Amino acid sequence: MHRASFFSPQAGREISAPPVSSARFAIGDVVRHRMFGFRGVVFDIDPVFANSEEWYESIPADLRPVRDQPFYHLLAENDESSYVAYVSQQNLLADADAGPVDHPSIDEMFEGFANGRYRLRRSLSH
Repeated sequence: MHRASFFSPQAGREISAPPVSSARFAIGDVVRHRMFGFRGVVFDIDPVFANSEEWYESIPADLRPVRDQPFYHLLAENDESSYVAYVSQQNLLADADAGPVDHPSIDEMFEGFANGRYRLRRSLSH
């Protein structure tokens, strides 16, 4: 089976990915972290892990997700703050029923919340 390749600026290297990678979530979906409970809105998707080796190794070994799955960039929030998170598919659950996410950057990327998800601004879509 051939693997596709793409350059990851975060990792600073070329990443190899399987030819078919099925992302469970899409840009604009609202999700919740399975273990830590924070919520977020998907704003980008990597077909496989594409962050730095240092970031990956900083995750405790017993919690470290496999690399060969989609990873999601989220505009995230918890009770204390808003931030950007990078989370593996195995650690995310759909959470649209809990309503919109309160992150200060949402209005820059998305046009409102309807039917449980955000619409990407037309100026940012292909």
